[in-house]
Amino acid sequence: MKLLGKTQLVPGEASAPVGKRPAPDSRAWLEIDLQALKHNAMLLQRYLPERCSLIAVVKANAYGHGDIAVAKTLGDFSIRSFAVATLEEGVRLRKHKTEGEILILGYTNPDDIDLLLRYRLTQIIVDPDYAKALNKAGKKLKVHLKIDTGMHRLGVDATQIPDIERIFACENLVIEGIVSHLCSSDRLTKADISFTKQQIVRFFKIVELVKAKRDIKSHLQSSYGILNYPDISCDFARAGIALYGVLSNNNETLTKLDLHPVLALKARIATVRKISPGESVSYGRAYTANGEVSIAVVTAGYADGIPRNFSEGSAYVLVRAQRARVIGRICMDQFIIDVTGIKDVRTNDIVTIIGKDGSERIRCEDFAEQCKTITNEILCRLGNRLNHQYFQVSG
Repeated sequence: MKLLGKTQLVPGEASAPVGKRPAPDSRAWLEIDLQALKHNAMLLQRYLPERCSLIAVVKANAYGHGDIAVAKTLGDFSIRSFAVATLEEGVRLRKHKTEGEILILGYTNPDDIDLLLRYRLTQIIVDPDYAKALNKAGKKLKVHLKIDTGMHRLGVDATQIPDIERIFACENLVIEGIVSHLCSSDRLTKADISFTKQQIVRFFKIVELVKAKRDIKSHLQSSYGILNYPDISCDFARAGIALYGVLSNNNETLTKLDLHPVLALKARIATVRKISPGESVSYGRAYTANGEVSIAVVTAGYADGIPRNFSEGSAYVLVRAQRARVIGRICMDQFIIDVTGIKDVRTNDIVTIIGKDGSERIRCEDFAEQCKTITNEILCRLGNRLNHQYFQVSG
């Protein structure tokens, strides 16, 4: 395993001597396997129809993985299209020399059109009035037109052909793409499959109408669209959560790809002690010992993105390649585990919260399920106190 780089622990203190900074794995940190990232990108690209290219979704700091490092790795790997959620995210990528198209999937204030132009960003059209506002600025702007095929979030209603035609008539909008989003492609119930197929039909009716008059690119699938509806033939597919080697939850998919998890979350043990029967731990005395218990304090908490409800039920972490149950409530900066029966646990031992230790692994999907949410939320909420360590792991 080759260490490629580390984020600075103390932002803005570049002049401080390196030896004076804490080690990036001194408290709690993320390990990012860039080889796994490249593997996933290659696998997804190979699975797409011919002449369909990946758009790498790197919004929300690349789902917590580090947008700059992820974009650079994928750019070096020949991916030339990226998607973000905000203007700020797009500008940040450009300032760090990300090349290729950067598509903003969310709303940008029309007053900021000069920033879109300066940083060569492509904007999604979110509704007809938004198109008018951007066109009124009188500056040529690259855009993709979003079509609302049934999600009713962003986009122009697929049934409103006159609205779509008026947008294409806007002389200052350089419309290079047409896009929609499948809101139930992650579910394989009969009703969800039926609804998704309706969305696909609605989208391609618009695509055919537009392509009869002009050359334009199309994209409809996100990660679950790729895995459950692989035969959709568009110019692009937006790979988000799957690119990072996990799925949103443990739901089944029609296609099983050998995706490799890119991220591991680790921390250290601050102290180890014993408590007696009847003694309790953490806030609210939510856990009371029935017998003598060895406990350890882990150096991460909800300020680092670990949900407070992680302590409920059967949550566990890995210490010395063994499972240790989480007990008591998650605190802002620490949580407590039961290490009874695990030999030689000591201060500074590494705790694996998400990832692999020996033959044991905690999948992000299982961690999210324990917290009653999805992996997307878990990854995106990992706090900015966590350092990122980037590795290439072969094999």
